[in-house]
Amino acid sequence: MDFTTVDLPGLLLDNESAGAMEAHGSTDAAILMPIANWPESPRLTFTERRADLRKHAGEISFPGGTAEPEDADLEATALRESHEEIALHPDQVEVAGALPPVGTFATSFRIQPIVGLIAEDARLVANPDEVAAILTFSLDELIDSYAMRRLVRRGVPIRTPTFELGRHLIWGATARILTDFFHRIGAFE
Repeated sequence: MDFTTVDLPGLLLDNESAGAMEAHGSTDAAILMPIANWPESPRLTFTERRADLRKHAGEISFPGGTAEPEDADLEATALRESHEEIALHPDQVEVAGALPPVGTFATSFRIQPIVGLIAEDARLVANPDEVAAILTFSLDELIDSYAMRRLVRRGVPIRTPTFELGRHLIWGATARILTDFFHRIGAFE
């Protein structure tokens, strides 16, 4: 896909509009979608969570977490959590906009996705307390890896969007956020 023709900020929501939208979940959280090298050959950064964590162990997600009282808003939450998890300083992020919130059913989070542009040479370091690995995939790789799949989670079969890249499977809220993003920029019709 030719991303140079995509008006990214024009296709995204402003933080206030996104924050006012309804979504399932009793706990506010936010994630950052860190995009490097936009629009020439964009790449997205993810975290692979440690396998021994209490929630979402071993899953691939965007850097992010729950809102704290000191956060001015959910954009601040996404930037703070990204700094904590992958050492991405907020000054290195140019926020392009937001996506509609996504709810999780098992953990009851209301997740606000924030889209941020970062420098290709941003030095990212995994926080060993939370992150097993930092993963980066090109948008083209992600688009090519998309499929609706039937997964069984906690004994219940679900049909859900997925992105399978080698041994890595992106599913759940992260895959739903990615799918919405790709629809917005015209990668999925």
